[in-house]
Amino acid sequence: MNMREVTPTKAYAMIQKGALLVDVREPGEVDRKSFDVPEILQIPLRQLEQRYQEIPADREVIIACHSGSRSIMASRFLMNQGYKKAINMQSGIARWGAEGLPLKEKQKQNTSQWLSQLFNRKS
Repeated sequence: MNMREVTPTKAYAMIQKGALLVDVREPGEVDRKSFDVPEILQIPLRQLEQRYQEIPADREVIIACHSGSRSIMASRFLMNQGYKKAINMQSGIARWGAEGLPLKEKQKQNTSQWLSQLFNRKS
C-alpha cells in the first residue's frame, strides 16, 4: 500500500473540508509553535502506539510534525493498523509556515519584561 502525501497548502484545503490534522510533535514543540486550525489532535509519536485508537479510522487524517520525518513514520504505522485514509503532510510545520499558512506562536518575552513580572508579583 502506497503512502499518500500532500503539500501543506493542499493539507490546509483538506482540513477546511473536514480532514483532521494529527500533530505528532512533542508538547514543548507544540507550545512554541502550532498549527492554527479549528480542530487538531496532538499525539506525540512516542505515544502513538498506545493512543492511535483516538484517531478516527473513517475520516481523512493528515499527519504532521516539524519537518516530515516523524509524520512519515506515524503515517506508515497507521496504515499498518488499517487506517486507509492516513495522509502524510510533506515537510511539516516548517513548510506550513513557509507557505504562509496560519500559525499560533508563543510570544517571546524579553528579559526586562520577565524580570519586571518576576519582581512585581504579589505574594
